[in-house]
Amino acid sequence: MQTNLADFIKHTREGEEADAILRACVHCGFCTATCPTYQLLGDELDGPRGRIYLIKQVLEGEPVTAKTQLHLDRCLTCRNCETTCPSGVKYGRLLDIGRKVVEERVQRPLVERLKRKVLVEGLARKSVLKTALRAGQVFRPLLSPAMQDKVPRQQPAGVWPTREHARKMLVLEGCAQPAMAPNINAAAARVLDALGVQLIVAPKAGCCGALRHHMNQQEAALDDMRRNIDAWWPYVQSGAVEAIVMTASGCGVTVKEYGHLLAHDPAYADKAQRISALTRDLSEIMPQFEPELARRAKTAAGRVAYHPPCTLQHGQQIRGKAEGVLRAVGVDVVLCADSHLCCGSAGSYSLLQPELSLQLRDRKLANLHYTGADTIVSANVGCSAHLQSGTDKPVIHWIELIDHALN
Repeated sequence: MQTNLADFIKHTREGEEADAILRACVHCGFCTATCPTYQLLGDELDGPRGRIYLIKQVLEGEPVTAKTQLHLDRCLTCRNCETTCPSGVKYGRLLDIGRKVVEERVQRPLVERLKRKVLVEGLARKSVLKTALRAGQVFRPLLSPAMQDKVPRQQPAGVWPTREHARKMLVLEGCAQPAMAPNINAAAARVLDALGVQLIVAPKAGCCGALRHHMNQQEAALDDMRRNIDAWWPYVQSGAVEAIVMTASGCGVTVKEYGHLLAHDPAYADKAQRISALTRDLSEIMPQFEPELARRAKTAAGRVAYHPPCTLQHGQQIRGKAEGVLRAVGVDVVLCADSHLCCGSAGSYSLLQPELSLQLRDRKLANLHYTGADTIVSANVGCSAHLQSGTDKPVIHWIELIDHALN
């Protein structure tokens, strides 16, 4: 693809990155076949190829309109197109750059600006989110059906093991997960404790930065990332931990990109690279323990349907690992039809684009139900909560199933 970037971005770090990504695109259109929003809407501008053209026009100085913004907003950032692309186009990074420029040039309506601000400040602060969720759970019967769908039922936090082990790993507590599903990290800690590994939470670590980054508050997102690096660095520098474990794949894909996103910051570039290199999704950690898990397993669930989050299978390019661990403890795990497609959660997307999000959720649930499984498991709290809002079948994190099998 030929490019002629405008002067305002031509010689900048982001301009050079965007130019390289644009030039890699051969506009073959393979990406449209696996784009969820293109499948629903049938509009070229609501597929990756069309959005790439829109971003190209923006970066070349063409007029930017609310229509441009709408088509970029409708993207789930599922990155399925990156898995499909034969040319290796880094669409996700191009979208971040394009959205930032458009956000600076097109002012959103006041109501939309306020909604986004409330979402960022509420979801990225675990204490605020926890308080809001508790209030919603108490007054759930008084809420509208649509609002009830957004309020998950209260879950027990679970017991955190207290034994010391020579092998230690950090785990990110995050922002949404402690409020929505506090047992996930506790279950991971119990399973690893049984295997001789101690999980540690750094008290000052918080939101991974993904929420602010994808809501076009990218400088604030970088501050979130720096805070987490500062919280983890003493453990990393001393060699006390061998990995930084992510139990939410949405956080994992972001932390693995710290090195790239902070490469321009001389104070944090090297540290960020080290943090990203140490970061592992939980499904990357657990396969080494499969033989021991098989020996220790006491109970096995029936058939379960596994929904691999987009942030895991497309963002991190990790497939098959969680399923292998589940099978090691005797679980009959299956994937549904079109398992590569997004469930419609996509972080804040379900709140900002509810109509499209619900269509994708219902299509995903229909495929999951068709498997005949009694339980649905996933690897990201946002996906689990979104799917749970549309089904009576339990939707849990896969590590909770392992915890149950061991105990």
